[in-house]
Amino acid sequence: MATLTSDHHSDTQRLEAFSDGVFAIAITLLIIEVGVPEVHAGESLAGALRELWPSYVGYVVSFLTIGVMWMNHHQMFRDIERTDHTLTVLNLLLLMGVAFVPFPTALVAQYLREDSEQRLAATLAFGGTFTVLAVIFNLLWLHASRWGKLLDEHVSASRIRSRTLRYLPGAALYGVTLPLAFITPWISLAISAALAAFYLLPYEGVTANAGDGEDT
Repeated sequence: MATLTSDHHSDTQRLEAFSDGVFAIAITLLIIEVGVPEVHAGESLAGALRELWPSYVGYVVSFLTIGVMWMNHHQMFRDIERTDHTLTVLNLLLLMGVAFVPFPTALVAQYLREDSEQRLAATLAFGGTFTVLAVIFNLLWLHASRWGKLLDEHVSASRIRSRTLRYLPGAALYGVTLPLAFITPWISLAISAALAAFYLLPYEGVTANAGDGEDT
């Protein structure tokens, strides 16, 4: 039994190590989209840097969103003791979405100042990517905690419920950014930024069950 448990933990550790690598690469690639501006004779470098503000916006929002997703992914896998095929596939789909984030970020950086149609398309791609990521993240957690029953046996029901209640609204809230983009892309981007900031806040539910014998 000890060997079996060790093998299970080895599987989860390998899965998390691979995930950490993808998160790190994706979050690093974001800075590539903030290109060095070309300044010609008589032009101001300071002005050219100010003109890059859409790139800064996309970079900050995407960096924070990937960052908080990595933080929550790490916390989630502290409670997951076993893996199965479905969990591995869902995690792979999540990583595929994470690796895709630099693309809509580049779209926002390039088209946020263009006409309304181009700005709308870029904002929809941006918000749509985060919505899909939030949906897959929730499916990953729900499979591990409920359908697949892959959690450590010492994880309490209150801790599972607390995590679920924290994660579930994310998909709906990111989804709200899509119809709002048709009204104004600025509100859509502001909500994405606000969600990233919210999920950065300390969460007592992560450590609330220390007395239950869990690894917190």
